[in-house]
Amino acid sequence: MHPIPDDVLRIALSDAEQALSALPQPFAVLFQRGEVSVELFAPRGSDTQSPHTRDELYIVASGSGVFTRAGERTEFRAADLLFVPAHVEHRFEQFTADFSTWVIFFGPEVPAPA
Repeated sequence: MHPIPDDVLRIALSDAEQALSALPQPFAVLFQRGEVSVELFAPRGSDTQSPHTRDELYIVASGSGVFTRAGERTEFRAADLLFVPAHVEHRFEQFTADFSTWVIFFGPEVPAPA
């Protein structure tokens, strides 16, 4: 599936899940416009992501688990919102098999700290 046009009215979770199921990686880029990018992310087994160059929001679509950001841990469940600044270590842990989350990258890329 190609990114949805940047004037899309609605992206259904079921459509995003279908797009993701056809890909080898655990995320699907679904929307891009200006400094905003939206993905669906559903790691399987473990979350191996690295810090990103942009700020990001996670809106948990389904499932639950533990989220770690810069050594701080919090439990999460569907409908929770999590924030991660650019270049900060983070990952999902102990998540349920049905876990998936919307990822919203926003703002400009931030240079790595010196």
